[in-house]
Amino acid sequence: MALFYTGKGDKGSSVIGKKKYSKDSPIMEALGDLDELNSLLGVIRSTSEKDLNQKLFVVQENLFIIQARVARIMFNKPEKPRGPRASMGFKGPELTQEKILKMEQEIEKIEKKIQPERGFIIPGENKEAAWLDYARTGARRAERAVVKLAKKEKLPEELVAYLNRLSGYLYALARLEISKSKTKEKNPRYI
Repeated sequence: MALFYTGKGDKGSSVIGKKKYSKDSPIMEALGDLDELNSLLGVIRSTSEKDLNQKLFVVQENLFIIQARVARIMFNKPEKPRGPRASMGFKGPELTQEKILKMEQEIEKIEKKIQPERGFIIPGENKEAAWLDYARTGARRAERAVVKLAKKEKLPEELVAYLNRLSGYLYALARLEISKSKTKEKNPRYI
């Protein structure tokens, strides 16, 4: 069997576990959007300086946790039980509230450092910031896909919260790159 392809999805579906999933199903859409976002962050990391590279690497690790939690649905694995029987449940990676809090603290630290102005900006004045703005839109798309899936399947609330914060974090990182480059961003003129 080939490692890079199976040929089993040629008719628009994939068999995962014991169930067949259409490639346009909410779960496949969510996994695809998360994968695309993770790859986009890899593109940014490939040319970024050390500090930004490390921050985005942490995000990529967390996206893999989100992907693993979403993929559990396809294998009919129940979510982690809470309370005294919790030790008998899910033992895989978790996206904790602490990770969300840490991201919020990073955003607040950036805001204090650069003191951003309110209002819309037109992306593109700086290469790194433009890529981060593009990644922010990917984070929003992945968030929408996971929200849509969470309406049908039980998912931990932290997944959506993390993705929601992630778009804000990427926006903050983009504005930080602008600040470092001493570039002035343009606002839309609505002419």
